[in-house]
Amino acid sequence: MVSVRLAAVAALVGFASLWGTASLAQVYRIVGPDGKVTYSDRPPPDGKATQAAGAPVASGGGSSTAALPAELRAAANRFPVTLYSGADCAPCLTARNFLASRGVPYTEKSVVTQDDAKALQSLSGELRLPFATIGGQHVRGFSQSEWSSYLDAAGYPATSQLPASWRNPAPTPLVAVQAAPAAANRPQQPAAQQAPAESPRPSDPSPSNPAGIRF
Repeated sequence: MVSVRLAAVAALVGFASLWGTASLAQVYRIVGPDGKVTYSDRPPPDGKATQAAGAPVASGGGSSTAALPAELRAAANRFPVTLYSGADCAPCLTARNFLASRGVPYTEKSVVTQDDAKALQSLSGELRLPFATIGGQHVRGFSQSEWSSYLDAAGYPATSQLPASWRNPAPTPLVAVQAAPAAANRPQQPAAQQAPAESPRPSDPSPSNPAGIRF
């Protein structure tokens, strides 16, 4: 256990300086000239990319980390936690419950679509859930002892200090769904040619309309 904790400390310290800017980064969906889709936390030089996911910054119910106790706020600001989960994933539920019981504020990204899966593989190197980031440290799969060691090293309190009113934000897709282009931006389609309107013709006479008037 001591060796695991020392490794956790070393890993988190090594990522601390890098994560200072990376924690505010977006995940970008980049389509190359050949149509190949890649994901990166840095936009391409030409800027032709869409933001695929939000920054992993914890908040809850309109609150910010300013509402947290000092020790917890320091850990959350320096080493924010993001959980990547999937539907019908029992280990993901276990990981979520563990973070809640320990009082760790976190952001959750759901992996549902093929684009989500590609982004996960680009970020973590494999298609495996749950996946988490604690600061810049990647943690694959769930092991309570391993996750505890990283959270201890990051300075998270051993017992929950979250305010009673705190609520973590609802999970959001790893890759944001792109809205359809606005009608004003769509290319104009040529108007379909309509057949010339027929001249009104009287209806056939009937007992209820003996004059054959067209209504």
